[in-house]
Amino acid sequence: MSDENDVINEEQNDLYEHYSFSVDKGQSPVRIDKYVTDKIEGASRNRIQNAADSDWILVNGIPKKCNYKVKPLDKISIVMPYERRGVEIIPENIPLDILYEDEDLLVVNKAAGMVVHPGHGNYSGTMVNALAYYLRGNENISLDDERAGLLVHRIDKDTSGTIVVAKKLDILKNLAQQFFNHTVLRRYFALVWGRFENSEGTITGNIARSTSDRLRFKVYDDENTGKHAVTHYKVVEDLGYVSLIECKLETGRTHQIRVHLAHIRHPLFNDERYGGSRILFGTTFTKYKQFINNCFAIVPHHVLHAAVLGFVHPTTKKEMLFEVPMPDNMKTLIDKWRKYISNREIEE
Repeated sequence: MSDENDVINEEQNDLYEHYSFSVDKGQSPVRIDKYVTDKIEGASRNRIQNAADSDWILVNGIPKKCNYKVKPLDKISIVMPYERRGVEIIPENIPLDILYEDEDLLVVNKAAGMVVHPGHGNYSGTMVNALAYYLRGNENISLDDERAGLLVHRIDKDTSGTIVVAKKLDILKNLAQQFFNHTVLRRYFALVWGRFENSEGTITGNIARSTSDRLRFKVYDDENTGKHAVTHYKVVEDLGYVSLIECKLETGRTHQIRVHLAHIRHPLFNDERYGGSRILFGTTFTKYKQFINNCFAIVPHHVLHAAVLGFVHPTTKKEMLFEVPMPDNMKTLIDKWRKYISNREIEE
């Protein structure tokens, strides 16, 4: 997710090379799972076999199963559905709010403020660092993945809510395909600026990185620029100068909800990156300005929560549905707006 889900392999069927080998001229025939296990330091045979089962071991560009026997001059590649990051993962004993866990996967309720992946100045304290510690000893998890837990998607640092984590490569592949097929249910609650003319609607627009600010994304009218994105929204509560809405993602582009709502001039409340951290609707009275500043202090970042996540369990084939309530500070903020509107109506 990911806006908010930046889904592995959802948007395109790309695979990224993580390792490559050229077999020597004098190599005798040997099973490829044994050959690759010997070549990659710290790799387990079981993990390599899972990679082969997922078609992530290529010989001369063609997927091969474990029983393939390498031949002299074969070109072997190990590919994954995410880019190699080059960041060392340090396991850290950071508490995780685990909603569900079995031998195949776990679902985590991520707190706002926690970065999902290391990088860009956040090399510790991330969800991946926490997963590296929590899943230590699991032979299917390797720190060489630089994900330490096979994350199928991610949500922004300041977005709270549900994330599913695969424990095995075949589970990752199955879940990634569900995201790619748009069969995963993802619903978010967002507090945004302004009142909506219609109680529900759909925002469609290609999303790509801004050419003027590399930290931002924007909607492009040119159908050849960016990636197709669709966000459905429904107004849950009209709070005067702001609205509580529910968003359902049909696609999962980076910052999708934030970008789409800013595009229709309803940016997320206190979203500094997309123009929501200043007063956009309301009065010019000093008392109102102080009220807004107090609101910003309650939730000091954009107000977005990944409340619902639903998917089919790759092994059991059961429908899995997880719903987590909004964080306490988000509830407090919404209650504050309710009281403000109620008092204003009494005064009028």
